[in-house]
Amino acid sequence: MDTEQPAPGVPVCLAPGLRRILAPNPSPMTYWGTNTYLLGTRDLAVIDPGPRSAPHLDAILSAVRPGQSISHILVTHSHLDHSPLATALAHHTGAQVHAFGPSCAGRSEIMTRLAATGLADAGEGVQPDFEPDVCLDDGARITGHDWSLTAHWTPGHLGNHMIFQWDKTVFCGDLVMGWATSVIAPPDGDLTDFLTSCQRLRALDASVLHAGHGAPIEDPGSRITWLINHRQARESAILTVLQEGPATAQALARRIYTETPPALLPAAERNVLAHLIDLYGKSKVAPIDALTAAARFECL
Repeated sequence: MDTEQPAPGVPVCLAPGLRRILAPNPSPMTYWGTNTYLLGTRDLAVIDPGPRSAPHLDAILSAVRPGQSISHILVTHSHLDHSPLATALAHHTGAQVHAFGPSCAGRSEIMTRLAATGLADAGEGVQPDFEPDVCLDDGARITGHDWSLTAHWTPGHLGNHMIFQWDKTVFCGDLVMGWATSVIAPPDGDLTDFLTSCQRLRALDASVLHAGHGAPIEDPGSRITWLINHRQARESAILTVLQEGPATAQALARRIYTETPPALLPAAERNVLAHLIDLYGKSKVAPIDALTAAARFECL
């Protein structure tokens, strides 16, 4: 496992037939940067080409060895740090882009309603014009010369999020990461879907997870259990405060995230809203009036 930040643009062998190239886009949201994976020894699958970046495009193309070619481009989801380079990479290689669907594909019904009230993306930024060449069904198989992947639809972080299973290895995008919890920001993030997707990932019984950011996760079951428990603890904190009286997501975030810097409170507010909507679906809370980002919620 990595203990220090890898050098951007330098291919690192993770396993026979699998390499990783780090994109040069470190940030509080992306950690060291976006991980791009190259799978195969002849026909190469590129998983998550990353952000628009000429140096990163050059690094991917330069990693193609004699006798190799990029045959498939796979995108876990269409956030701006994962998908935009797919277009340029497809142009240079002739490979098709495979993903679940456009950026709004897979959005849950309640999040569609919330988006209709005017709530816009406030997370990592969604690529609005993302359009894959091949839309993958849940359970689709993608194969190359010496590799085979199974695509699993795992909405939650984003409605069109997919993970790709390679035997006991899973490329899990931003569903699970070792360095932080996944951002769930309505209307594109849905906590109810996210928790279901985490359970589905755990059922695959992977031996290692290769995430969109950070080091390999070598104890997937323990990490997923921790993440679910973390969400349950946050839910309990929200319900405890709501028992004192109705409150908005903003007010709850300020009560619960007492050590969070002010600049990060808007993200915390969206996280609380995600929990409130999940609790609403479980009939534990309800908005006093219409369901909007500014609604006051009360316990039932």
